[in-house]
Amino acid sequence: MRSNTIPVELRTLISPEQADFIIKSARNYPKKKGLFLLFFSLFWNAFVSIFVIAFIVPVLSGKEVHFKENDVPTSGSLDNWEPILVPSLVIGLFVVVGIGLFIWAFVQLFQKGGYFVGTETRFIKYRTGELIVKDWEQFSGNIKMSSNKSGIGELELELRTGKMQSRNKGADRFVPDVVYISGIKNVFEIEKKIRKRIKENDPTPKITT
Repeated sequence: MRSNTIPVELRTLISPEQADFIIKSARNYPKKKGLFLLFFSLFWNAFVSIFVIAFIVPVLSGKEVHFKENDVPTSGSLDNWEPILVPSLVIGLFVVVGIGLFIWAFVQLFQKGGYFVGTETRFIKYRTGELIVKDWEQFSGNIKMSSNKSGIGELELELRTGKMQSRNKGADRFVPDVVYISGIKNVFEIEKKIRKRIKENDPTPKITT
């Protein structure tokens, strides 16, 4: 990519360093990530719709609904709304979550990507006026890569930072932060350059025998 085609703010930040690569990603998130969330949101909304049809729709139609609360038969309607207040709020919350998941899935699928630059000392992301700069030593070296027949692919770069995720069974596990570079050309060449810089700046002491 020619340097005169990139944003001025990014060009100013890079100067006077020599760039290993300057690329623009097609998407901000991997397509598989958006598709997974889309299918999950559809499943979630389909499941919640069962309760909406069975509980909310009859109430709004002026009918009385019958259910058990703590194994006690209970009924409610628009005229007797107190018994159905809590169940309605819970179902409403699930509906809001489902809509949020559906919208976020579309954001992940269609949100445009940004610029990525690699230099000898740092990794730079620029998107919608926001600059994110990371030293190569902040990356763990774990890289996931995928590509199609045209050589257009995706990279997932793990960072050393992250958070602990609790599990119902077993010990908590560490989930690293990830930088996504999606929909780029020459993905194999870019991966080699990134891996080379990460190894050069690896802060882990080398063990010698």
